Amino acid sequence: STKCLKTLYKFLIKKLSNECCFSIYYRDFLCIICCQDSVLKRYPAKFVGCCLANPAEDGNGIKQLEDLILNDGYHAVRFNPYLWPPNEQMTNDIGKAIFSKAGELGVPVGFMCMKGLNLHIKEIEELCSSCPSTTVLLDHLAFCKPPTTDEETLAFSNLLKLSRFPQVYVKFSALFRVSREKFPYKDLTSTLSQLVSSFSANRVMWGSDFPFVVPECGYKEAKQAASLIAHQASLSSEELEWIMGGTIMELFKGQWRS
Repeated sequence: STKCLKTLYKFLIKKLSNECCFSIYYRDFLCIICCQDSVLKRYPAKFVGCCLANPAEDGNGIKQLEDLILNDGYHAVRFNPYLWPPNEQMTNDIGKAIFSKAGELGVPVGFMCMKGLNLHIKEIEELCSSCPSTTVLLDHLAFCKPPTTDEETLAFSNLLKLSRFPQVYVKFSALFRVSREKFPYKDLTSTLSQLVSSFSANRVMWGSDFPFVVPECGYKEAKQAASLIAHQASLSSEELEWIMGGTIMELFKGQWRS
């Protein structure tokens, strides 16, 4: 409910008072809280909101996106490929129009490839090629775990090859989802090293996946894990600073206001 969401974000603000790099995701296409007293408008110094693309065949999602960005204070949009109508892909006319509109509005598009990057790589490549001005965020390492099979090796290779598109950024996030090990997820050392080599640190950003990270290892511990992995990967302090906040602050420059 709306009341529960507000309670959650008040708790988040209280517990994470020194942070600013958060996203608010709603499952409803229209986003539940789009009013003057929404958390985005009440706490602009704390949150940058990401809405969810509506790929309905009637095309209303294009106007909805514009309204959410221009009127309700959102600054990113997520593409969930599993919300597209049956037998349709993110590269259909609606998907391309929303992707293009996001670029026109200057907001990034995040891709949530929960069933694997290999299923969607061609769509992502086509969208990136069709609209180079649209920034792309790949959530949770595009769900690429440290590869142990040929298919997983291909997925991770496809992820690294996306670095050829200057607009693509990768979230080193939800480590508990993409690691094969328990905290502190040391098997992601090589993954991070290769990511930074391909994309550079200023196109990689850490994320917690709050609140789901809490029962896994905890928010504070998740940050510690990222720093430990970076140290094991022999990243410099400057590279770590980019990953732990510099990249997202640069990407959403000027969005956090006092």
